[in-house]
Amino acid sequence: MTVTAVVINVHSHGATVRLADGGLAAVSSDEFAANRTAYMAAYQKRSSLELVLKRRGRHASAAFPSGNPQGAAEPAPQAPAPLALDPVFEDRIGAYLKATQEWAPPDRPDPAQRHFIRKKRRAAFFEARNTPT
Repeated sequence: MTVTAVVINVHSHGATVRLADGGLAAVSSDEFAANRTAYMAAYQKRSSLELVLKRRGRHASAAFPSGNPQGAAEPAPQAPAPLALDPVFEDRIGAYLKATQEWAPPDRPDPAQRHFIRKKRRAAFFEARNTPT
């Protein structure tokens, strides 16, 4: 069944559309990823879309009919993949960590060790609290 809908929310799992009759339907993440430009343009302009509605029990899902969705623009160019390892950044972080080592008081354990001791004491407190008497 083809319906008119307005995109009201975009989220990490797809989108949500309000149907002409006031009901709501979900747009799956795969459908949203395939037609992101059309959904985002409709969301920003609050324009209506013609979508195919599928109902499974109480849950409704919507998608573009097969073919080119209306309002679809040219796909955006893909950004280059992020670097897995940036040696310049790693060197700067290493230099910062070495510089901060002298901040630790010499008469106390290092910060990582102090953190571990606090965590160990807290865990012992909760273990003692949950032990049946």
